[in-house]
Amino acid sequence: MSNFQIAETKTFEKIRKKIDPKIYSKITKIVYPQLRSNPYFGSNIKRLKGELDGYYRYRIGSYRLFYLIHEEKVLVAIVDLKHRQSAYSK
Repeated sequence: MSNFQIAETKTFEKIRKKIDPKIYSKITKIVYPQLRSNPYFGSNIKRLKGELDGYYRYRIGSYRLFYLIHEEKVLVAIVDLKHRQSAYSK
């Protein structure tokens, strides 16, 4: 399996500017390396169903990182980060 590239969407870039730098540091040092090697499987990874079919969720403490996998481009698109209490509400 090839290493995946990580791309942050504009939506996520706006969120990144507002979150605690410690959380973003954890994302870049722990989460991104795992997603680069295998974005499909891990103890904190879950494939979503229903309206969010196709998205994946990575659990980071009280937060949930949402992403899409573009297999043909070998790319993981980081879409959103939400606190777990508001992660699934609309």
